[in-house]
Order: sequence, then structure tokens, then C-alpha cells
Amino acid sequence: MFEPKFSVTPKLLANIKKIGVIVADLNNCHFSKLTLVKLEKAAREVSSHSSTSIEGNPLPLTDVKKIIKNKPENLRDSEKEVINYNQALEILDKDIHNNVIKFNLELILKIQKIATKGLIDSFNSGEIRRQPVFVNDPRTRKSIYLPPDHQDVQSLIGGLIKYITFNKNKIDPLILAGIFHKQFVIIHPFIDGNGRTARLATKVLLANMGLNTFNLFSFENYYNQNVTKYFENVGLRGNYYDLADKVDFTSWLEYFTDGIIDELLRVSKILKNETVTPATSLKPYDQKIIDYINKNGYIADRDYAKLTERAKPTRNKDFNRLIDLGLIERFGKGKATYYKSKQ
Repeated sequence: MFEPKFSVTPKLLANIKKIGVIVADLNNCHFSKLTLVKLEKAAREVSSHSSTSIEGNPLPLTDVKKIIKNKPENLRDSEKEVINYNQALEILDKDIHNNVIKFNLELILKIQKIATKGLIDSFNSGEIRRQPVFVNDPRTRKSIYLPPDHQDVQSLIGGLIKYITFNKNKIDPLILAGIFHKQFVIIHPFIDGNGRTARLATKVLLANMGLNTFNLFSFENYYNQNVTKYFENVGLRGNYYDLADKVDFTSWLEYFTDGIIDELLRVSKILKNETVTPATSLKPYDQKIIDYINKNGYIADRDYAKLTERAKPTRNKDFNRLIDLGLIERFGKGKATYYKSKQ
């Protein structure tokens, strides 16, 4: 059975307490829905950029934002990585919001399948690897780590999930999430997408345990600021079977919680400096659109025209503004265009 070695050092304990204080402080504040929607959208963009950048994706954040917004049809692999990661965030966010998510192997396979869609053979997408893999140094491209044999991966992942489930109410969720993250990377259960899957699954685990950092911040951003340091902390060098019994998670857990503090403080500063502006406040005509959709399931321009005296070009601007704020989505084309809630 998997039994990780770690110590609750004064630094780790102080980090956990500090995170608790920051989260409680944020929970006691009240922000407009549009402010939160805007921050959630920004967090998905930063997460999609940071997590793929960690793996070597060259796209800058400005390009990532454009790709997510416009979703071009003919995508390069670098663009597919970004779209896939953002889609995974949206799907998992919705499942968490609807309280239908369960942390198990099926979820992990689902995450990897979304993250690698169109990037690897379907034979390896959403499936535990069936062959050996090597982990290369992203700078030198030389092999630095030999993960466990593929015959052992299923039992190792099962043991990790069992440990997390068994200790859900016994060990601090931050410690459990951190242990999962590092051990998952050590096991390296997939042919590709291990890092992206680890980070997405860790965010779900935190949310599932009641620390819902999923919507508002990007802990991937902290890792992307110093990728070398991240790989030095999360990974191993050598042969898994020579190292497995010697792994101590303590220093990683300190680094892991440092990252959460860093990002929470950044987000907290943004939230507390946020003021209600014309760009982030719902107008009466905006609310009419939202209310109509909530009552009828969708709205078309002809419906909106009956609710307001605003001219057609202005009505189009109203719809586009709510789309940009992440509140509604557009479906259909031309006269068949209609809008539905994105929540």
C-alpha cells in the first residue's frame, strides 16, 4: 500500500494556516457576479497558457487569449493543446459546480483524454500506457528518469487513489493534493499528457475537498514562472525502482503550498482593487436578456427586440458584450442565431 513519507514542518504548517486565512478573508468579501466571471475567464486563460507552456508550448499569453476566444478551425498542435486544456477546465468547472464529480481513475482517464485529443493516437488517449517511457530534461532533451514499468502502473495509480480516498477526512486537503500531484508525476501513467493531467486533477482534488481554488486562480502560473524549479521539485532523476522507497514529499509540499499562497495573494489583490465600472456592471437591458434566458432557455434577437427599444446594431453590441463577459454563448448563424446561458 502506498504510504508517502513527509513531515509537517513549521514552514508547511505556517503555509497551511496562511492559506486558510487568505481563503477565509476572500470568502467574507462580496464581489459582483461580473467581477467573478471576469476573473474566472482570466484564470482559465492563464492556466491554459501556463500549463502548456511548462511542457514547452511556445505560444504567448496574448495568442492563447485570442485562440480561446476565436477557436479557429484549422489548429496547429500548439493551439490544440491550449484549446484542449481550456476545454478541460470548462468541463471540470461545470461538473464541480453541479456537484457531479467523483475523484477516481475514470475521472483521471477522462482528463487525459480531453488534454490529448487530436494530439496522440486514440489508442493511447484516455488509456493507461502499455509500454515503457522515458522522461527527458526539457532543456537538454536527455533522459533523466525511468518511470515504473507499465505492468505496475495500474496498481500504483490504484494505490494512490485509495490513499487519497482513505485519508480524505484525516489529512489536510492541501497535503493530500500535493502528495497526489508529485506521486502522479512519479508514476507517469500515460504516454503523453502526464503533467497537464496532474495539474488539472490536482485542481479538481482541491475543489472536491472544499478548497475551491478552481475558478479564481491559476497555480500553474506559479510553476511557469520558474519551470526549472518546478521540475526539480516535482520529479525524480534516476530509476523509479531505486528511488521509490527514498522519496520524501516534505520539501515538495512546502513548495506546493508556497505556490498556492503566491497565486492567492495575487488574486486577492486584484479582487480587492476591483471596482464597479461600466464595463463590469450589468445594465437593466443586460438583465432582461439574462432573465429571458433563465425563463425560456434561450433568446433570439427577435425576442430581445420585444423587450427593448434599442436599435438592432446596439442589440448586437449587447449580446457581444455578454459573450465577452462569459455570461452567454452564441449558437446558429444569420436569422437562426440564438443565445444561451454559459453558466
